[in-house]
Amino acid sequence: MAENKAKNTEKAKNNKFKNNNQKKNYSKKSTAKTGSKAQTASNKSTAAKKTKKPVKPLHIIPLGGLGEIGKNITVYEYDGDMFLIDCGMSFPDEEMPGIDIVIPDFSFIEKNADKIKGLVLTHGHEDHIGAIPYLFKVCKMPVYGTSLTLGLVEGKLKEHHLLDLAELTVIKPGDKIKLGKFGLEFIHVNHSIPDAIAVAVETPAGVVVQTGDFKIDTTPIDGEVIDLARFAELGKNGVLALLSDSTNAERPGYTQSERIVGDSFSNLFKKAENKRILVATFSSNIHRIQQIIDEAVRCGRKVALSGRSMQNVVQVASELGYLNVPEGVLIDIDMIKRYMPEQLVIITTGSQGEPMSALRRMAFGDHRKVEISSRDFIIISATPIPGNEKLVTKVINELLKLGAQVVYEKMYDVHVSGHACQEELKIMLELIKPKFFIPVHGEQKHLSKHASLASAVGVNEKNILIASIGNVIELCNSYMKVTETVPAGSVLVDGFGVGDVGNVVLRDRKHLAEDGIIVAAFAVDPVTNEVVSGPELISRGFVYVKESEQLFFEARECACDIIEKCYLSNIRDWNTVKARVRDGLSKFLYEQTGRSPMILPVILEV
Repeated sequence: MAENKAKNTEKAKNNKFKNNNQKKNYSKKSTAKTGSKAQTASNKSTAAKKTKKPVKPLHIIPLGGLGEIGKNITVYEYDGDMFLIDCGMSFPDEEMPGIDIVIPDFSFIEKNADKIKGLVLTHGHEDHIGAIPYLFKVCKMPVYGTSLTLGLVEGKLKEHHLLDLAELTVIKPGDKIKLGKFGLEFIHVNHSIPDAIAVAVETPAGVVVQTGDFKIDTTPIDGEVIDLARFAELGKNGVLALLSDSTNAERPGYTQSERIVGDSFSNLFKKAENKRILVATFSSNIHRIQQIIDEAVRCGRKVALSGRSMQNVVQVASELGYLNVPEGVLIDIDMIKRYMPEQLVIITTGSQGEPMSALRRMAFGDHRKVEISSRDFIIISATPIPGNEKLVTKVINELLKLGAQVVYEKMYDVHVSGHACQEELKIMLELIKPKFFIPVHGEQKHLSKHASLASAVGVNEKNILIASIGNVIELCNSYMKVTETVPAGSVLVDGFGVGDVGNVVLRDRKHLAEDGIIVAAFAVDPVTNEVVSGPELISRGFVYVKESEQLFFEARECACDIIEKCYLSNIRDWNTVKARVRDGLSKFLYEQTGRSPMILPVILEV
């Protein structure tokens, strides 16, 4: 009988998706019995206690998305099993010249590849799925996501020739799956892309909710309202910890509904009259694209797409039924010259002013298909990501110089955020009532503000943790703490090179960009070590040579003197000679010009 009781205890522990508070209590009962019955009850209690194992702590390891915008990836570990939530990328800043994208450091994941049961995706934005092809090159695993999210992932994997190796499983809000010792439930949320979900993670240590990117939109374009009832139910049953989106934690009030943008488009399209309309927006904002197409149909205009990512997303979303495009409305960008300006709407990428984006190329006259003129009415339907303000302003100024009329977010309601503002964040905290709180997805100022919001709604300050990437956060019912730090950070992708550009290369690139380079070339006799030709000074990005002949003449004399001194001092090591030429020329040029170009000595034996 005691053995059966122990089995029932173990069965109750592993019962799928039931909260710890709902589990049956098989501890010792205080029933007053006499004789052999009392002894039997005591034996049962002892046997049950022996089979009950202590609950192990849960570990949460953010490898990106903290103290930064983008590059979101989180590792969950319990009792030797692991899984990931999201695997995103970010874009380079001005301190990373020549870099294409930035991805997380996967060294910790690669080291623990045999423990990882899968990758779960909250939605299809680049900062949550963009690094998956690079992850797959070091560690392959099953991927779980909603239909649209996986449709976008397929395109990425196909581009990197990895699709045949991928195991992609479509899940829906409300679904529950098992990954090793983890039970996962997916909950519908609103965001600026359809099919976004939050994830409830159940372990013996407790339930953790990770919201992903979300907002509370009571009038969404697709009619699918965020499932607040399920969040409330989880909160009622007891939630150990909440990891919540902090992107808009500084903004008071509520995020406006996406339908407001549709009303603005209607007014602006009327205002455009007989002009060609160009709308720049995020390619993944499918609800926004749908509203643009609907308004174009209403006005009897054709729609063309500019930008590879825009074309790819629209194709995937249309095939999966997330976009409704009437037949004959979409035309190829090559056909726009066949139509009058008042018959066209062009939806384009480049709302962030990215250097190689379609809108920027249009603004600077580099686009092969679209030429901007006074007959263009341009709507920039996006808010600049922090750090992109100057890029966006420059594009707007160039468009205005070409005579176009430009409308951007600050002027009209042509953009609303996909992230929750302060009051929505408070609602989520109040519904879930977590014991512990970890703000995620944001810079340090966003995380700090979100932490203060949590404290304001009653979360104990001692139970709030502002973590850093690489922290191993240990959680159980009685405590939350950082136990150690694992390798984490940024890996730079430049062309086909992944991680081969580091701080030294970036420093050299910045040096070249700021002061230019001078190559000092010498030809020497390998037998006598005498200079037989040169030095020849070649300058790039330093000064205009034709106007600095005297400077270069003196620089050559300086280099010759240095080599002669090396020869007289019997210095025959060419590395030492190069170092002295480099140092001497650098000092001379700085004294003459106040600049420090990169000096590259080249010695040729002839």
